[in-house]
Amino acid sequence: MAALGSIGSALALLGLKVFLAVSTGSLGVLSEALHSGLDLIAAILTLLSVTVSDRPADSGHTYGHGKFENFSAFVETGLLLATSVYIIVEAFVRLLYKQVRLQPSATAMAILGLAMCIDLIRSRALARVAREFPSEALEADALHFSTDVWSTFVVILGMGAVWLGQHYGVTWLQNADPIAALGVAAIVIWVGSRLGKRTLDALLDVAPAGLQERVTREVAGLEGVLSTERVRVRRAGNKHFVDVTISVPRSASFEQVHAISDAVERRVGEIVPADVMVHMEPRAAAGEHLFDAIRAIAARKGLAVHEISADQLDGRLFVEMHLEVDEHLSLREAHRRATELEEEIRTLPGVAASSNRSDAKVNIHIEPLGTHIAAVDGQRGEMTGLGRAIEKYINTLPREFHELVDCHEVHVRQVEHKILVSCHCAMDGTLPITQIHDVTGTLEDRVKEHFPQIARVTIHPEPVEER
Repeated sequence: MAALGSIGSALALLGLKVFLAVSTGSLGVLSEALHSGLDLIAAILTLLSVTVSDRPADSGHTYGHGKFENFSAFVETGLLLATSVYIIVEAFVRLLYKQVRLQPSATAMAILGLAMCIDLIRSRALARVAREFPSEALEADALHFSTDVWSTFVVILGMGAVWLGQHYGVTWLQNADPIAALGVAAIVIWVGSRLGKRTLDALLDVAPAGLQERVTREVAGLEGVLSTERVRVRRAGNKHFVDVTISVPRSASFEQVHAISDAVERRVGEIVPADVMVHMEPRAAAGEHLFDAIRAIAARKGLAVHEISADQLDGRLFVEMHLEVDEHLSLREAHRRATELEEEIRTLPGVAASSNRSDAKVNIHIEPLGTHIAAVDGQRGEMTGLGRAIEKYINTLPREFHELVDCHEVHVRQVEHKILVSCHCAMDGTLPITQIHDVTGTLEDRVKEHFPQIARVTIHPEPVEER
């Protein structure tokens, strides 16, 4: 609607200025009429550009149609500069070779004043819409028409100076009209150069001044981002496309990395409306813990490790862990993978700095990665009698283990000829998890000692207040 209104205004102003140029013979008014003719072409281009550029991306234009706005503005710049060349040539012809008799009047100046008011209202309306719906074409149109206000004002001054010269016999004031036309040409060239530079920058994918630095700074300050390694920005019409490469902790999980990526997209969107692409590079964080480095190495090799521990004696570092491998692997293949993991762990700075690499010892317990879902033996099912006996036994142990409050939810089942037990134990919730882990391990051993037929015991510890 703003572009259509601009076309209507341009038609009205063109008609007024053509009438005045014919009736007065003023080069200044003629230059304004030509300027308004270009305004009409520019307004039509603006309507076409905002219509086409608003189309969504398709298979042939995967980045959308926003560049059409920039192209139309570039064409408008060429028209402006061509007009200014014509005005300059004609002005010098009148100044040096040809005398033209002007017929200035108060009516003509009043009409030009009305045109100036229309230009002022139109440029402000376009600027408001361009801010509300970010559009480079509408913004360029608003900038274009705002200069019409000044150029029309210069023409009014030139016509007034000619009128004064004719009434008071000051002959040199007859040159005020072509001089005013030169003023209009200067304004057109100034506006055209600014508009041309902006549109050419957009067509050549020049990053908006300061935007790349701001995105780099803001993204680097987000939680989970170690550093911003590269930022690329391009603009198409009223839309920006931002590619950001960041480094993230290599120990972070996929879900954590995805959350960091979402945070980066939101922050960039707060800086400038944009289509954001985030690429993550895993990096070791400054001061990364040895255990995190070991987990990162294992994750890169597609291996699962747990129960990592390390101790140091007489300058020699001992690292131990459990490694889970495919249960279908042979010992030879599983040992090969464990050996590769050991060798890479010995190259870690934390291991090499703590002891001589050849002296550092890495001991890996290999166990199958459970993937098999077993069925409970149908003939035995859950053994409730044994379960009650186990619960009663564990509930006699709080006198020996002060951390233990009680045992409940005991389940006993026979699976593939093995008796398995699971239960919940309420414990003091303020105790550290390391102490609780030691206690549950000891309790599991005690239950298996008291009931030798049991193959495995799994205890779930929980705070007593959440029992």
